Amino acid sequence: MTVTVAALYRFASLPDCAALVAPVMELCAALGIRGTLLLAPEGINGTVAGEAAAIDRLIARLTGGWVFGDRLAGMELKLSTAAVMPFGRLKVKAKREIVAFDGGVTDPSRRVGTYVAPADWNALIADPGTVVIDTRNAFEVAIGTFEGARDPGTVSFGEFRDYATRALDPARDRRIAMFCTGGIRCEKASAYLVEQGFPEVHHLKGGILAYLEQVPERESLWRGGCFVFDGRVALGHGLAEMPETAEGIGLP
Repeated sequence: MTVTVAALYRFASLPDCAALVAPVMELCAALGIRGTLLLAPEGINGTVAGEAAAIDRLIARLTGGWVFGDRLAGMELKLSTAAVMPFGRLKVKAKREIVAFDGGVTDPSRRVGTYVAPADWNALIADPGTVVIDTRNAFEVAIGTFEGARDPGTVSFGEFRDYATRALDPARDRRIAMFCTGGIRCEKASAYLVEQGFPEVHHLKGGILAYLEQVPERESLWRGGCFVFDGRVALGHGLAEMPETAEGIGLP
């Protein structure tokens, strides 16, 4: 049976995140869902898998007024499939941030860069005046990235701030376009650069996964595979599994 995989996130005010862990864990367990969901005062993030009907039920509860009210409405969601269950167990945790960066100082729900739809991404990054930055970690970039994108060479996302200080200049780098796997890291990075005074900051809405799903391969500027944090290892165009892409790469 094919398994449905849901990658999701939403920056939203969840000061009660610790109290939400138990009901979310109970719901996922009852639905037979595995994977990881992180809750923090800034929102929700995670990737989970299960039967299609179970994933539909989970998403409906998260966004439909349950213990979250309407706080997760508009949640970024990307669905794909796996031949077998890609997770061994279920984890639901309360964290300081849903993606570790600067301890929660940067708040994308307050101010963020400009979202760019996958259909408009090629034109933006093909413009020679655009600085294209891959906000993922170096081992992910080694598996696949967009043509001409800069690799910050980070081991963890929190190192992006040091990279920005060292390698970027608001006076010189007037237009920046960033991307990541599902959109969460480039959204937070864009909020950070906006706060640092960069005049024009863009980020790919829905991330690489949305691009690979929506942009035809014949028009694609993506090269290689997109690393995903589950048993499938990497995905290609159409979100098809391509674990062979990661062979020979030293994964953490």
